[in-house]
Amino acid sequence: MRFRFRVFSLLSVLLFCFGSLAAQETTVMVRALAKDAKFIGSSIGGAKIIVRNAETGAILDQGFTSGSTGDTKLILKTPQERYGSLTDEETAGFKAELDITEPIFIEIEAHAPFNKKQTRVVSSTQLWVIPGKNITGDGVVLEVPGFVVDILSPQTHERIKSSEVVSLKANIVMMCGCPVTEGGTWDANQYEVKAILAAEGKESREIALKPTDKASTFEAETSLDKGYYTITVYAFDPVTGNTGVDKTNIIIN
Repeated sequence: MRFRFRVFSLLSVLLFCFGSLAAQETTVMVRALAKDAKFIGSSIGGAKIIVRNAETGAILDQGFTSGSTGDTKLILKTPQERYGSLTDEETAGFKAELDITEPIFIEIEAHAPFNKKQTRVVSSTQLWVIPGKNITGDGVVLEVPGFVVDILSPQTHERIKSSEVVSLKANIVMMCGCPVTEGGTWDANQYEVKAILAAEGKESREIALKPTDKASTFEAETSLDKGYYTITVYAFDPVTGNTGVDKTNIIIN
């Protein structure tokens, strides 16, 4: 009888222990915030979020941030106080759901903006997550520096006669897709936008692109001698250090 009681007691203890190790779904809200701008969400295709076990590299969850870029006044024009929030229910984010049985050290990556390969960067951080202890609200916010730069003209591999004017045009937006305009929240006059014109056997030239009446659009005109040219357009903000680049190739004949 005592033996049966001991076996029963041992089984009870084992069941209790195994029960305590059952996986608990734990939520971690992850957001990507463009440097000097707003959150990266649906309007620009989102940021790809990958949550890994930092020790093994195993992916625990992944997906894309979705939602709005957030409240401009709250994010950029309101002094931040301790424990204050930068987000609301509509602000872009990705809710990672982790099934974990014990505290785990994780690494979170934001690849953003994901749909713009020439400008996509990776921002990451690491932290401990405890089973059942959700990280919500603003959650984990990863800063994403830079500009999205798209060369609009000339087109890739376009052939242009040396006697013709070469039109240089580029679209510049913040990493969240927010527009750049003269005198706006993101002031086009604050940024340095230039084209580097390079061809084999020729000295490289730089030409400044100026803002136009159309939001986020910068342009200039030039003439070029015959050759195969690589055109590099960059944007630089001397205040924040944000940078962005796009390249294309053309033929002058």
